[in-house]
Amino acid sequence: MTNPTVGEIIKAQVTDENDAYFFAQVDGYTYEVDKLELEKPLKLGGFVTGFAYENENHKLQITKKIPTVQKDSYGWGTVVATRHDLGVFVAIGLPNKDLVVSLDDLPTITTLWPQKGDRLMVAMKSDSKGRLWGEIAQQSIFDAVSRRAPGEMKSKKVKATVYRNKIAGTLIVTEEYYLGFIHPSQRYDEPRLGQVVDARVIGVREDGSLNLSVKPLAYKTMDEDAQFLLLQLQRRADHFLPFNDKSAPEAIKKQFGFSKSQFKRALGHLYKARLITQVDQGIQLVESDDTTN
Repeated sequence: MTNPTVGEIIKAQVTDENDAYFFAQVDGYTYEVDKLELEKPLKLGGFVTGFAYENENHKLQITKKIPTVQKDSYGWGTVVATRHDLGVFVAIGLPNKDLVVSLDDLPTITTLWPQKGDRLMVAMKSDSKGRLWGEIAQQSIFDAVSRRAPGEMKSKKVKATVYRNKIAGTLIVTEEYYLGFIHPSQRYDEPRLGQVVDARVIGVREDGSLNLSVKPLAYKTMDEDAQFLLLQLQRRADHFLPFNDKSAPEAIKKQFGFSKSQFKRALGHLYKARLITQVDQGIQLVESDDTTN
């Protein structure tokens, strides 16, 4: 016997009912139809048309709430849960059913997996047993739905969703469906797949895609970098860091994640604020009630 039809819009004959559901059949399989969805009752012997799927209770169901996400039809879904032995669950608007995106289709590094509230562009796919899964949109899909960004986008702020993580950098799509790229030098941490980020356009390429940064402008980073250094000093028992303006750029980058010029600006800010003293071996926190809270 073939698998029941799921993931498609079907027409089934109404055969029975109880207090909560009508029951409809097609190809020998019985589907539930939730009465709360219906504007008017179905007639026994009549037909019902809707989207067929297997709900979270493993019951076949037909819904009038047709989802945007279907087989070969991509749409955005919201991540609602994660299971490291299975994958992530994505809500696409179906009653009592979330699509699972298999761990096989997610980044190898689990810290880059989507978290609750993140969003993925997915379609449905079925396995050999007829079970529905979520299929993440590949580059060809984003190429097909994307738009060319105008040249005047430079320096504009955008909200964008990460759709792929690569060693070379992060691929994103903006709310306006402009494609973009975040080089590792233009971020502090690698964003998760599906994470929505606030970014700044630092360049528009000839193909209409964007180069982006999630770092603030240089003149705004001084306070942030200084606060980071101050926090590092406060967390150490001796309130001392073996780094100063003579330290090697590579050592600074490895320890703090920013350039030597950023480090020197941060030192200057802390020194002017009389929060640190500089010695040959490094920098020392000036003890006060303000800096130790």
